[in-house]
Amino acid sequence: MFPKKGKTFPNRQEYASGLAVALQGELGSTHQAVKTLMRWTDANERTAKNWLKGTCGPRGEHLARLIQHSDAVLASFLEMAERNSVVMRATLPTLRTDLMRAVDAIDCCLSMASGAELD
Repeated sequence: MFPKKGKTFPNRQEYASGLAVALQGELGSTHQAVKTLMRWTDANERTAKNWLKGTCGPRGEHLARLIQHSDAVLASFLEMAERNSVVMRATLPTLRTDLMRAVDAIDCCLSMASGAELD
């Protein structure tokens, strides 16, 4: 027999909790979040509430539909699967765009401040 290598995928509770954190971070934990999950996945209300609470995690088709709509769920799932390099490749373009917007905003504030000093 060969020894097992690497880590195993998280157990059911870790899986459910990890995705619940991602969903709550993106949608919150209000009734509106439940309705959004229902709309995204065609799941019933009790199922969507259980996902948000972390009582149980989505399976199969529901997981695929959540990933289709939620970058946070995709990132959480890939991290659990220890595919962090994929997460980085998926998030770096968005991060770069956000940073460029922040730099532009800083430059705009600086130019406005220097213009006000001239008055």
